[in-house]
Amino acid sequence: MNVTAVPDVPEIRAGDDLAGMVADRVDLQSDDIVCVASTVVSKAEGRAYDLDDFPAGPRATEIANRLGDLADEEKDPRFAQAVLEESTELLMDAPFLLTETRFGHVCVNAGIDRSNVPDNDILLLPKYPSESAQELADALGVPVILTDTCGRPFRFGQRGVAIGWAGMDASLDWRGAHDRDGREMGVTVESVVDELAAATNLVAGEGAGGTPVSVVRDLSLDEVGTSDNLFRDVEGDFVRQALREWSYAGD
Repeated sequence: MNVTAVPDVPEIRAGDDLAGMVADRVDLQSDDIVCVASTVVSKAEGRAYDLDDFPAGPRATEIANRLGDLADEEKDPRFAQAVLEESTELLMDAPFLLTETRFGHVCVNAGIDRSNVPDNDILLLPKYPSESAQELADALGVPVILTDTCGRPFRFGQRGVAIGWAGMDASLDWRGAHDRDGREMGVTVESVVDELAAATNLVAGEGAGGTPVSVVRDLSLDEVGTSDNLFRDVEGDFVRQALREWSYAGD
């Protein structure tokens, strides 16, 4: 497998033809996969806002005050309001905001970014990332994965994850296949889109030197079952259930 960053992608503005910019800079092959940082998709879709666009309500003010007391610094209630409006569920409200987005991704602060937003205060995630990926895939003629960086429980540091995808399945389903000793596997589902997001994040970079689009070439996948599930259902997500119980107990 070869992973290459697409060079010279300019600062993206609302309304820009992101697919056209990619197509102008790389000669795509039929079996390529294009991985795009969600930040540039958000910018093209006009998802950059000022904090004044989110006047704080009582709940956001209370959350900001409590987080500020814990951190011994002032927290902006308008940011808390933006997080609440971008979330379908608030799983933790201290010592940070852990939320579920409207498309099922669980992350800190609803994935709202405050870096590399030159003309505004904050950048929201794409509203429907898989639909955004589908539009790009239709225009480019290859599968597309939208990526973001995300922290992990029990581990330090962030890594790339997929938040939207189109033109390919999310996972390889190894259940029913056999290992080298002939034992049937019963639980292994390999999240290919997350693995590719993490791989492309290595060449995309972070901070001021980031390149937001990468191409995966010459990837050969095993011929096993596939799955298009990425986000756990609540009924099978025991960590989320425990967080809910902890939150309710705290109330």
